[in-house]
Amino acid sequence: MKVAVIAEWLSTYAGSERVLEQMIACFPEADVFAVVDYVPELERGFLQGKVPKVSFIQQLPLAREHFRHYLPLMPLAVEQFDLSGYDLILSNSHAVAKGVIAGPDQLHIAYVNSPMRYAWDLQPQYLREAGLERGVKSWLVKWFLHGLRSWDQHTSNGVDVFLANSRFIARRIWRVYRREAEVLYPPVDVSNFSLHEAKEGFYLTASRMVPYKRIDLIVEAFRAMPDKTLVVIGDGPEMAKIRAKAGPNVTLMGYQSFNVLLDYLQRAKAFVFAAEEDFGILPVEAQACGTPVIAFGKGGALETVRGQTDDRPTGVFFTDQTSTAIQAAVSLFEEMQDRLSPAQCRENALRFSTERFNREYHALVMAAWEAFRCQGSIRRG
Repeated sequence: MKVAVIAEWLSTYAGSERVLEQMIACFPEADVFAVVDYVPELERGFLQGKVPKVSFIQQLPLAREHFRHYLPLMPLAVEQFDLSGYDLILSNSHAVAKGVIAGPDQLHIAYVNSPMRYAWDLQPQYLREAGLERGVKSWLVKWFLHGLRSWDQHTSNGVDVFLANSRFIARRIWRVYRREAEVLYPPVDVSNFSLHEAKEGFYLTASRMVPYKRIDLIVEAFRAMPDKTLVVIGDGPEMAKIRAKAGPNVTLMGYQSFNVLLDYLQRAKAFVFAAEEDFGILPVEAQACGTPVIAFGKGGALETVRGQTDDRPTGVFFTDQTSTAIQAAVSLFEEMQDRLSPAQCRENALRFSTERFNREYHALVMAAWEAFRCQGSIRRG
């Protein structure tokens, strides 16, 4: 069985790359393909010695710094990969990877982190954040996204089996492609986050500072609660805006190393999370440290955090993305803090371990492969 693993843009080691890492671990003989590969040498360990075969976009002008600007060419790029010599195609997709061309005697299993959010239900939000709601450039982008949606939907026919990284994404897959998807939560290396029972008096949030993470709302909420302390770890284009909103009880630490982040995750009273994520790794990592989570009650957080109505809660949900709702959730958290034990949080996080992902992913792929082989035998008979 010859195996091909398809990724999209490789530039750092983040959530999608963690999935790719475990796909390679499950099928170490596989060849790896990627639209571009600009991962720095010091971060290439997750590729386990593999050198991905890349598309023509790798050689285009300024692609290293601005490869995302070549998104209009990426459907064409991924279709140019010659996969005719492979039996099993495993794509890891949040944009175009699932659009590779497969033949009738090949099995294509797509692990979908999300259909392209900016082309589907979150298009208005992305256009708003990019300042592209009006004008000629806005209409050009909308026309391109219209075509991208058609391509994305059409290429779903080339996928034999869909795997979704959460029930939330499985519903999005059904909405967009009208295809059922098995839910397989992504791997979280909970072994790197040890239980820490003793908590201190500060709250923590950590993220890249981009609009949809809504760090600004968290900072606004704590500015209105001067008796409470918030620590913010992370950097990004929203930093100046967030710094302007921070009160004296908010400490902005900027980008920090993993060891510093781990230390704060372990000691924090609670981790505050205001984004609507497809899955969301940081809330799981916080719980692996024994730290409860105060989260926006939409998206993947509903599946990774046990909220206030659960018999064994690991956090508190708020239902509106507003600073007022966050303040109310913090108050509720402090009222029920005795019910949120560090051991419960750690136990909940273990459901998302790397070992669990590897075991389940390998089993799902091999079961699909055996069923595919049997169907092929029946057709040939």
